[in-house]
Amino acid sequence: MTTTDIHALVGAYALDAVDDLERAAFERHILACDGCRGEVDELRETASRLADSTWSVPPPQLRTDVLAAIGRTRQLPPGESARPEPDARAAVSRWRRYTAGAAAACILATGAGAATWAVQEQRVRAKNTAVAAAELREARTQAILAAPDLVVRTAPMIGGGRVTVASSAQQAASVVSLRAERAPATDRAFQLWTIRDVAAPAPVDAGLLAPGEASAAQIVEGVPGNEVFAVSEEPAGGSPQPTQVVAQVLLT
Repeated sequence: MTTTDIHALVGAYALDAVDDLERAAFERHILACDGCRGEVDELRETASRLADSTWSVPPPQLRTDVLAAIGRTRQLPPGESARPEPDARAAVSRWRRYTAGAAAACILATGAGAATWAVQEQRVRAKNTAVAAAELREARTQAILAAPDLVVRTAPMIGGGRVTVASSAQQAASVVSLRAERAPATDRAFQLWTIRDVAAPAPVDAGLLAPGEASAAQIVEGVPGNEVFAVSEEPAGGSPQPTQVVAQVLLT
């Protein structure tokens, strides 16, 4: 079991290759770490110098040539309608058909109006509920990340990627960020686990990602107090116990 210290995020942070959780945790870390702050500045300066040689100025004649080509291009006139003028009898017949159709549409609309309104009202309520849940989740996340006792641990994933766990004992919860370089098959899913005692492991299910999902950020209540946070790859419906562990984060 390998846990990577938060100092290891310096390269990814300098290249803006971290997620929101890792960015918040690392920016809080470099306020008190002169070494990481200096290393970030050096890496960013190097990256900007490498990018300088790839940029080139467009030829000064390009704009003039484009405008000249526009001036020489003849615009097509609007097309002429080939439809013959309808006679008066056809016009009256068409008017009657339109009138009958409009009347039928009004009758149908009267009956369907109430049903349409009910469907729209249900959609609005569902959307408002989802927005409220997202706002609560965001507020909870920010409270955990702003806790004065926040501890951040990361670990690599088998097959590429990493798991980051930001824990607060005061908040009695953790924010977990998972980013795998290889997504599981559509009939497989990543499952999260907490393990309180490594000597006598009894993993507790901490959540199941959607099948085929390669990244997620979610709140896990009660992670502080456990010794290990683990991720396994399981069948789409999950497993009662981990079968194929792909990452383990030491929390103590």
